[in-house]
Amino acid sequence: MPAVISMTAATITSPNGSIVLNVDVNSVGEPYYNLSYKDKPVIIDSKLGLAAKEAKFTDQFKILSTDTASFNETWQPVWGEFSEIVNHYNQLEVNLENSNGLLMTVCFRVFDDGMGFRYEFPLQDKANYLAVLDEVTEFNMPANNTMWVIPGDYDTDEYLFTETRISDVTDALKKYNGVHSESQREKELESTVQTPLLMKSDDGLYINVHEAALIGYPAMQLDVDTTTYSLKSHLTPDKLGVRGYLQLPFNTPWRTIIVSDDARDILASQLILNLNEPSKIEDTSWIKPMKFIGVWWEMFTGRQKTWAYSDDYRAKPGVTDYTKLKPNGRHPANTENVKKYIDFAAKHGIDAVLVEGWNEGWEDWASYRKNRQFLFDKPYPDFDLPYLRDYAKEKGVKLVMHHETAANALDYERQLDKAFQFMKDNNYDAVKTGYVGAIIPRSEHHTSQGMVDHAQYVIEKAAEYEIMIDSHEAPRPTGLIRTYPNWLAQESARGGEFESMGGNPPSHTALLPFTRLKGGPMDYTPGLFQTDLSYYGEGKDGKAMTTLARQLALYLTMPSPMQMAADLPENYERFPDAFQFIEDVPVEWRDSKYLEAEPAQYITVARLDKNSDDWYIGAITDDTPREAVIDLSFLPAGEKFIATIYADAPDADWETNPQAYTIKKVNVNNKTKLKQKLARGGGAAIRLQPVK
Repeated sequence: MPAVISMTAATITSPNGSIVLNVDVNSVGEPYYNLSYKDKPVIIDSKLGLAAKEAKFTDQFKILSTDTASFNETWQPVWGEFSEIVNHYNQLEVNLENSNGLLMTVCFRVFDDGMGFRYEFPLQDKANYLAVLDEVTEFNMPANNTMWVIPGDYDTDEYLFTETRISDVTDALKKYNGVHSESQREKELESTVQTPLLMKSDDGLYINVHEAALIGYPAMQLDVDTTTYSLKSHLTPDKLGVRGYLQLPFNTPWRTIIVSDDARDILASQLILNLNEPSKIEDTSWIKPMKFIGVWWEMFTGRQKTWAYSDDYRAKPGVTDYTKLKPNGRHPANTENVKKYIDFAAKHGIDAVLVEGWNEGWEDWASYRKNRQFLFDKPYPDFDLPYLRDYAKEKGVKLVMHHETAANALDYERQLDKAFQFMKDNNYDAVKTGYVGAIIPRSEHHTSQGMVDHAQYVIEKAAEYEIMIDSHEAPRPTGLIRTYPNWLAQESARGGEFESMGGNPPSHTALLPFTRLKGGPMDYTPGLFQTDLSYYGEGKDGKAMTTLARQLALYLTMPSPMQMAADLPENYERFPDAFQFIEDVPVEWRDSKYLEAEPAQYITVARLDKNSDDWYIGAITDDTPREAVIDLSFLPAGEKFIATIYADAPDADWETNPQAYTIKKVNVNNKTKLKQKLARGGGAAIRLQPVK
């Protein structure tokens, strides 16, 4: 293995030699590292360490010893972008001791596409219970890179990205002033950004900084020094100011750096998954990826629909028998309406139907703090669960449960066994969870250690009941889908629901795969066909910044094993030929090829169906029309395919003509290069079927 080791410094390279890592301690015993890619600096000298109330693991260190190893395996995920993933790295463990006798190992794994490292704390002769105050991990940049940032926030990541230079981050984040949670100080976070963070250097390197295997520890953000171009770890504290509570021995999450001079490599990287442990679920046969529709979008579109069954709760705050409350007539989670969704799903081969607002407690979003409580085994009077359960089963359709907790994590944990047993008794095997609001207990934030622990508890408990999870308002994903493949999807970013609340610019979904999706798939909710909200009347205005064809392409560029067809059934029935693509497109893949990519501008990707020889292609662009050049050389040589192309019409435009699309068929092979016009905010989706 290419490695040079000494007792004062260590150097190790990636398996192909393109990445070089150096580790040493400086004159005051502070550990540090630097990293280069193809002889270009990626990270210049950057400190390592952690400080707790009881002990400082930051300085006065010497290197006791180093250990190296190489590892190369190919493993099979339960689902994902690839049916096989290569996990190949060189490992360096640097064993340190400081003048107070404290021990710390920094474990580095260097891959061809980047590097991960973590702190490993063995049992100490002194402090073994640590209240973490700070992690001094640095990612110091050699130059004033371009960054795509969202503000550091302990409670939400549902922001649009801003493109800025490192030197201008503080000014760029001023636009978000006033949007942080009430308990957060603007000054503390004025130059703090969230991960996954994407950067591009002037010499052509793409750099993604994030973390992997976030367990028993707070989520990491990054403090930016706009003068020195230094990025420093910023752990989410609880509301008492403590960053984390550790009992040794303990390994922190991995800090990850993905790097390449080709943007497509950032999208294809499986480094974060590789740094997670293999599946802890021995029998995964019950984990079934799915497409679903749901009683959801009609509550966003201005039709005066509501999650709540009654408006009578203010007049009768003490009444808990909902049959004694007057229904408001605007509650779509009712038997007849859900039955229509089940019929539509059965007709079009959609696996499941999500129903939001089915259970008691929606009359007050602050229900846990006032008069009402969400109950996860109590349907509203107008939701005949036994009937719908049996009707869905008869039609071959699953129902997806919804658990909104109003951020009362403790009460949800108290109800969890009863709630999951209720699901199993009624033929549910998947649930969408939500945590809207300030966290209870009030000493926690959405990304502090307490809520990270809560998310872990829920996913492990769900596995006991063989239940799949789609979590919203949860800590950002860090590749734990490998360890717990029943964690099918998360929100944890600004998703498609915002198309009804100001919209997402086309650049947003051309950037999420470089940032948020590096931790795991997102429940983005694509598939909107009716993008002009004035269509719904009742004073609703605004437009989703997308063409219809782009919405089809998102099923490829935003891959997820739990994909929603988010629009209303009646809107799909208006465009049955376009909806055919949503019916056909898989959610599990055997292989993926990123053909074109530039952050926030465009992505073109091809994916091979896991269960057939069909390929699917998605191409999207930002607010600038462009021509996608789709090189089909990845197709098997000598074989012919029929390409069905769903594309923007010549006059399509997200603002003026979003529903203009064309569908055509052409013959192609591995020598074909398709040149496909993409409209402003547009896209194209293609199905390639072998000619038998």
